[in-house]
Amino acid sequence: MSDLGLHFKIADQLNLSTKDVTATIGLLDEGATIPFISRYRKEVTGGLDEVQIANIRNEIERLRQLESRRESILKSIDSQNKLTEELKEKILAADTLSKLEDLYLPYKPKRRTKATIAREKGLEPLALFILEQKSNLVFEEAEKFLSVEKEVPSVLEAMQGARDIIAEIVSEDAGVRESMRELFKKSAIIKSRVIKGKEEAGEKFADYFEWEEKLMTCPSHRMLAMRRGEKEDVLILDIAVEEEEALEMIQRRIITSRGESATQIKEAIEDGYKRLLQPSIEAEMRLLTKQGADEKAIVVFADNLRELLLASPLGQKNILAIDPGFRTGCKVVALNRQGKLLEETVIYPHEPQRKVTEAEMIVLAFCQKHDIEAIAIGNGTASRETEQFVRNIDVLPKSIPVIVVSEAGASVYSASDVAREEFPDKDVTVRGAVSIGRRLADPLAELVKIDPKSIGVGQYQHDVDQTLLKNKLDEVVGSCVNGVGVELNTASKELLSYVSGIGPSLAQNIVQYRNEHGAFKSRKSLKEVPRMGEKVFEQCAGFLRIRDGIHPLDKSAVHPETYHIVEKMASDLQCSIDDLVEQKELRKKIQLQNYVTETVGLPTLKDILSELEKPGRDPRKEYEIFSFDENVHEIKDLREGMRLPGIVTNVTNFGAFVDVGVHQDGLVHISQLADVFVDDPNKVVKVGQQVWVNVTEVDVKRKRIALSMKGEAQSVKSSKPKAVANKEEKYDPNDMNSALAALKSKFKK
Repeated sequence: MSDLGLHFKIADQLNLSTKDVTATIGLLDEGATIPFISRYRKEVTGGLDEVQIANIRNEIERLRQLESRRESILKSIDSQNKLTEELKEKILAADTLSKLEDLYLPYKPKRRTKATIAREKGLEPLALFILEQKSNLVFEEAEKFLSVEKEVPSVLEAMQGARDIIAEIVSEDAGVRESMRELFKKSAIIKSRVIKGKEEAGEKFADYFEWEEKLMTCPSHRMLAMRRGEKEDVLILDIAVEEEEALEMIQRRIITSRGESATQIKEAIEDGYKRLLQPSIEAEMRLLTKQGADEKAIVVFADNLRELLLASPLGQKNILAIDPGFRTGCKVVALNRQGKLLEETVIYPHEPQRKVTEAEMIVLAFCQKHDIEAIAIGNGTASRETEQFVRNIDVLPKSIPVIVVSEAGASVYSASDVAREEFPDKDVTVRGAVSIGRRLADPLAELVKIDPKSIGVGQYQHDVDQTLLKNKLDEVVGSCVNGVGVELNTASKELLSYVSGIGPSLAQNIVQYRNEHGAFKSRKSLKEVPRMGEKVFEQCAGFLRIRDGIHPLDKSAVHPETYHIVEKMASDLQCSIDDLVEQKELRKKIQLQNYVTETVGLPTLKDILSELEKPGRDPRKEYEIFSFDENVHEIKDLREGMRLPGIVTNVTNFGAFVDVGVHQDGLVHISQLADVFVDDPNKVVKVGQQVWVNVTEVDVKRKRIALSMKGEAQSVKSSKPKAVANKEEKYDPNDMNSALAALKSKFKK
């Protein structure tokens, strides 16, 4: 099929215009990225969004692979001189890979089988005679094939060989295989049972020691759990249909007569089904359901990752970050508003040292010296104790919020090449604390340094197709990075590498050029970076921001290729571009239709006007400060019926995990997410969302917490937060010098 034919097919399948599909595929083939196409080529594609463009890309890749395989199969069969016109038409009409492979199976080079051996003995004509079912004199016919030389000494040997050939022919029949495939999809049952003697070692799979359900309705998380149990040699999995039903279906397709021919064919079918067809279709179904489970799990992971990456940033603040610990102490670092490490130390407010007074003095001294505007505390070991310690510093200014930050993946970053390169002379605890502080300021900029699989928001991520997972997660990271935009003069090479068209190598070149020549003054100066060609510049320029650039639009999402349009708008209104940005009344006078050209239409012009209203605006929500219940620190503090604030840490197909501040996430099962039926947890909750939950069950021994959100429509932010009282307010609570003086006075007493 021609490429244009494929375009028609995709357009029909996705319910899109063929013109838009063809234009999109053309841009993709030229190397344009999905973020660039969706943002800056709306006129060309008819305004398709990232999801639609990704679907087009996936379909054209699949169909091109299908066409390549079709061509290869035709050449292979033709080289065997077995390509009939009828077969060729069937191959050309096959619209799925499985149908293609079914047609190719009889001609596919294979290992030596029972049927191969029988054919070598010259028994294929006998098999075909029986399959024709025109005569029942099969034993008389078999006598013609007796041969000592060919090792066919008896009629029984001849008949056995013929049945072996028939079994293979029937098992490789495209129609039979397709019917069997449909039967499995409709009726197959997946059964799981424990391997004898593995009950104790495989206790985590206890739910599946004796389990069965319909294959095609088995949820992805159960499918992946059972497959993991099988992989760990705890479970045995079987996928099967009723054998009698399967055999009857095949016999109806193949047997057209009665008598000895039918008897021999029936026997061959039974043997072929058990030995060849059933194992083959079961393997296909295993692969099909595994792919389906993988895809669903990857979608869940991708959705969670997107929410995490687009979590609200606190913004550019001077941050005191604490990586909590007991025996080894809490690592404390001070970061400036650009995330640069200013100073580090260790405090020991907990057992066994319990140097509380000294720790308080150090925290306050850091806050004063570095003009700290927020305190970030990692949510790992000793997190709640450290949070309580900081909140109990009576004279800590109320203006400094104390915020618990997820440490997920921080240890991976701390030991990574990225962290070693950035902080070669610092240990992992310092790097971890820095990462915690930076996550609070800008989650996206910091999390891109970590392999997405290590962030902990997936569902059986180690069991799914790793290549598919990596590609999807990289795509999500790229979408988020480009959607938010990147400050060119402060971005790390890891963040820059996800910008449309750039990649790791060019990102390194940009950082190196920036280090050698100083901050970029304009987007145009990017072209001086080694290997920054015109095509790459076109792809990346609109997603890079220069806050204090020479051109006023360098801080916006307006692409340099359309600067001339804004300049024309300003000229027509006899004002500057800065005037357009600052004065709403001037923007109201712009008549967009006056600037429509052959290449720039109203969609792009509307985007430009939107940018002029707030150049370079961050699309992420404003940060909302959150606090756990101050009376709950460990799982033993929980009681059934408690109502607690929490943060959603992970969303799966079976529910959501919520952190309520006890070092162990609780599960809100899908049935407990709302007062109404929920078919998809993602429709109710998102990773990072602040929620109220009710404790319904606590199992301290197994560290399991069951939660419910039923009747909890209000979010945490709608509930009035508890005030943290200062016990002795004989000082200005927002003045650090006053606070230190008060604390010193207290210690003297």
